Amino acid sequence: MSRSDVPYRHSVHFAIELLKGRWTVAVMAELAVGERQYREILTAINKVEEQSGSQQRPLTDRVLTDTLGRAVRDGLIERHAETGHFKRVWYTLTPMGRRLLRAVRPLAEWAKEHHEYLDRRAGRLDSEQAGA
Repeated sequence: MSRSDVPYRHSVHFAIELLKGRWTVAVMAELAVGERQYREILTAINKVEEQSGSQQRPLTDRVLTDTLGRAVRDGLIERHAETGHFKRVWYTLTPMGRRLLRAVRPLAEWAKEHHEYLDRRAGRLDSEQAGA
């Protein structure tokens, strides 16, 4: 079976698996502006979360390390280390990572379009679960 014969739903599932993890898209979006070092990625993402008033816990070192490792393994991000005693490490999106990030944009637009409904629905589900 060739790649073009893979059913649509399997292809969607494969793409979603690559995006799995709460911070994967945030890390990729930060790298979309250019090459970054680990600490720059961590600081920038947590600053955006803080400015947006997010009630979620900030991105931690361990989660960022895991997210970067998974994305490097999956071919979405490249890791470049300098040579020498104090090696600085840089991360960049691969061409495949850039294409995936562009493919996610319509999903983000859909979520913005339905934001009010989704927020109301999430609130209703939270109150239902609290009563259960």
